[in-house]
Amino acid sequence: MNKLMLLMIPLLASGIAFGQREFTYTENDSVYTMKRYVFMLLDKGDNRTQDSTEAVKIQEQHMAHLNKMADSGKLILAGPFENGGDHRGLLVFDIETVEEALELEGEDPAVKSGRLKMNAFYWWATKGTVLK
Repeated sequence: MNKLMLLMIPLLASGIAFGQREFTYTENDSVYTMKRYVFMLLDKGDNRTQDSTEAVKIQEQHMAHLNKMADSGKLILAGPFENGGDHRGLLVFDIETVEEALELEGEDPAVKSGRLKMNAFYWWATKGTVLK
């Protein structure tokens, strides 16, 4: 896999992939299709002053929001960090732009309340990558 990542660097740096969300290349007998996703870090927000009852309510609404995005097919991976400090979790979107991801997650009650804040950027991975 390290070899794969080393091969991607010149391709990305040359701008070949930036005009599209997918590109395919061949290495020996293998064909790889790379796809651009949006990776988002959810960090601890600036407003965490809610009492425990309100915090539980916001968390329930946060989970409902994530499930709604997952059901739509736009959110393909989500989860919290263990011992992540200020980094609370991550989201991976299968959508066109960072701006769209920020707009979608900006509707999350945990973001609206200030409990979480977002940091999103493009991420390339082999299309069809599965976590095991």
